[in-house]
Amino acid sequence: MDVWFEPFSDQNQENLPLGLLGKMAKTQCLFEPFRNPPSEVEIRSCLLKLYAVHGDVVRKAKRENRNISESDLPILWILTPTFSSRMIAGLGAVEIVEDWVQGVYFLPNILKTAIVVIHQLPENEDTLWLRVLGKGGTQKRAVEELTELPENNPFRENLLEILADWRKNLELRDNLSKEEEEVIMNLSPAYLQQIKDWKQEERFSLITSLLEGRFGSLDAELSGLVEKIANIPISERTQLLLSLGNLSREELLQRLSNEEV
Repeated sequence: MDVWFEPFSDQNQENLPLGLLGKMAKTQCLFEPFRNPPSEVEIRSCLLKLYAVHGDVVRKAKRENRNISESDLPILWILTPTFSSRMIAGLGAVEIVEDWVQGVYFLPNILKTAIVVIHQLPENEDTLWLRVLGKGGTQKRAVEELTELPENNPFRENLLEILADWRKNLELRDNLSKEEEEVIMNLSPAYLQQIKDWKQEERFSLITSLLEGRFGSLDAELSGLVEKIANIPISERTQLLLSLGNLSREELLQRLSNEEV
């Protein structure tokens, strides 16, 4: 298995903007992501690992003299970009669209397993965190959507960093396959956005430090100037920061009020 996830008991997941992924992770579960559609053997291997985990959970409960129910056993989520209708039929998997979305197939309940076919998911914000694991155009569009999320989204920065690292690691490899070259292209917007965000953070940090050096601890009014100064054209910004030592608070505020930023 690639990931065994167990949510914190006091975590309010309803407030986490993870969409479909958040719904999948409401209870403890296993995630098995595949870059290419899994074969029959690979599916059976996933199921074997799931039931090995179930066995561990049951044995631990017995040692602790606890009773467990079916809901205490993790579910397996198999993530794949595509999956044939033949395989879906062979597994007896069905969509439950009224409770989930198109592209999510559940095996018979007793197996505690579901398959998420990423390229069949509706393209909206609820599925974004899964679609970045897709391939080709699906992944490319998802990465572009990610870079357009508001900066105050609590997961945007983390995922951008993960995707940027993924791209950098691929670039370090020799003899890249055609698929790996495609992934690098798809992840490029996330990489460039991450660099832009880092530069902006460094710029904000420098301006804040210079203002604190001139005026001491910043109140709300002075803190509000940081973004304004950062958005001034670089030549004007440099002149302003170099002249900080000669400006009073009032002069700085007046000067920035005259700048239409």
